[in-house]
Amino acid sequence: MPERDGYIAGVPCWIDTSHPDPEAATGFYGGLFGWEFEDAMPPGSEGKYFMARLHGGDVAAIGSAPAGAAARPAWNTYVQVDSADETAARVDAAGGTTLSEPFDVMDAGRMAVFADPGGAAFSVWQPGRHKGARVINEHGALNFNGLATDDVATAQRFYGAVFGWKVLDVGDSFQAWALPAYGDHLEGLMPGNRQRTADMGAPGFEDVVASIEPPQQGVPPHWSVTFMTDNADATAARAAELGGQVLVAPFDAPWVRMTVLSDPQGATFIASQFVPPEEAA
Repeated sequence: MPERDGYIAGVPCWIDTSHPDPEAATGFYGGLFGWEFEDAMPPGSEGKYFMARLHGGDVAAIGSAPAGAAARPAWNTYVQVDSADETAARVDAAGGTTLSEPFDVMDAGRMAVFADPGGAAFSVWQPGRHKGARVINEHGALNFNGLATDDVATAQRFYGAVFGWKVLDVGDSFQAWALPAYGDHLEGLMPGNRQRTADMGAPGFEDVVASIEPPQQGVPPHWSVTFMTDNADATAARAAELGGQVLVAPFDAPWVRMTVLSDPQGATFIASQFVPPEEAA
C-alpha cells in the first residue's frame, strides 16, 4: 500500500506506548523492526516522545511514562475522529468512561482517552499537523488493531454508537469491526480493491478497521496491536535475543502465522506474517 496521508473518521490511525525507560524501549524496537527514532518533544522537556520511522515515514511512538502511570506499559490504539469533544459526548451516552478529557497536543492534534463498558481503554485523535501513521501493512509497521472482549454484543452497541462500526463475520473463525465508509475510501485509493478481496475469498474485508479477539483467561478486555512481519519465527527469536519474551510461540491461523511477544518492560504485542491460502495448503 502507498504511504498513507491521513485517515477517515472511525479508522484506527496511530499507536504509541509509554515506558518507564523509553530510551531502552527504542533499542528493543529498533533492533526488532529496524525503526529509527527522533524525539518530538521541545528541547528541555522533562518527558520524551520518540517518533519511530521506517523509510522516513511515521509508524509509531514511544514516550515517557507519566507520573502515576500503570506499572506495566501497554500499546495504545488511537481512532481518528472529526471532533474529540463530540466523541466524548457519544462515549458518555453509550455507557463508556472518560479517562482523560479532550486536550490539545500542541499543534499536532487534539486527543482524549476513554474506556468502553468492558473496561478496554482506547484513545481518539482529531488530527492537526500530525495525520497518523504514514507507513502501515509492511514488515515492522502496524498491521492491525484488535479488541479482546468476552461480550461482543455490548461492545457492538458501544462502538456502533461511537464510531458507526458493525460486526463482520469473515469465514467461520474470524470476526472484525467493519466501517462501510472505509471500504469506499480504500476503493478510491486503490480502484478494484473490493473485487480483489472478494476474489481472495474475503468479501467485505475491505471495510474492516479492527479485529475482534477472543478473551484470554485472567486478562481483562483490552485493545491490542499487531505488527506485520516477513517471518514470524525469526521475529520471535529476535525478540528473545533482545531481552523480550515469547508469550505465545509462532502458530498458524487462517491467512497468517503469528506470535505474541512482550518487550523487556512488559508491553505485549502481536507479530503476524501473511500466509496466502495456497501457500498454507
